[in-house]
Amino acid sequence: MVRHRTVHVDSVTLFYREAGKPEAPALLLLHGFPSSSHMFRNLIPLLADRFHVVAPDLPGFGFSDAPARADFAYTFENLADVLARFTERLGLGRYALYVFDYGAPLGFRLAVRHPERVTAIISQNGNAYLEGLSQGWNPIQVYWKEPTAANRAALRDFLRPETTRFQYLHGVADETLVAPESYTLDSALLARPGNDEVQLDLFLDYQSNVTLYPAFQGYLRTRRPPVLAVWGRNDPFFLPAGAEAFKRDQPEAEVSFYDTGHFALETHAAEIATAIRDFLRRKLPEGVDRAASSPRGDRP
Repeated sequence: MVRHRTVHVDSVTLFYREAGKPEAPALLLLHGFPSSSHMFRNLIPLLADRFHVVAPDLPGFGFSDAPARADFAYTFENLADVLARFTERLGLGRYALYVFDYGAPLGFRLAVRHPERVTAIISQNGNAYLEGLSQGWNPIQVYWKEPTAANRAALRDFLRPETTRFQYLHGVADETLVAPESYTLDSALLARPGNDEVQLDLFLDYQSNVTLYPAFQGYLRTRRPPVLAVWGRNDPFFLPAGAEAFKRDQPEAEVSFYDTGHFALETHAAEIATAIRDFLRRKLPEGVDRAASSPRGDRP
């Protein structure tokens, strides 16, 4: 049974989905742009019998608070700060990470800060390598080099409902498998007053993640966490080369491709859930498995 909760973290109220027994191994699911924890709605029930699954909405996304830009810095470093305190608030002392899109640099920031907390990493179209960035990033990279008003305005096409729908359907063999409420919900939330500027701020700050790629790769190389890449091979933004690159720094990384697009869970949730269960069963020592979470802290 999936429960829908909120928790107050500093000045922000975060919405999150939670399932499974609190004493089970913890699995933290981190969504990306332009989605929310709603993208995990099919995956969570397939894992909750064995894992304590927690999926928060980032500030400015989904059903979490979207503070005014004057009151909250929409940077990836600040979002990672909020997520770190979120895990502490819920008493998640150790956890495996499932990272997607924006969730990847956020998850890797958490792992670099506290490698002892991360038991494994599952990356679903979550990039940490330059070769993983497609030409679809070119307009955003132009904005990084010249952060002018004109280059910022040019990125508004990424916020259009047609673009969100494209992200869900591009590369999908059978579009009837993609529930329309997925991209419709994302588009409705993007259309909230002021949210466009939030997203444009994050487009600009994404360059900070690219700057940190060497640190993320160094973490993989030195700490050697178990890594599973489950990748929609037809993703228009994050290329298969980004998945294969994990093997360069973690030679034991496992990579699986699926004949689908960016939002692979829309079409392949069952297959990916099976891969996760098998991977974590093999990679997590039994002692780590049992001790995945710390005491519950001061969570509600």
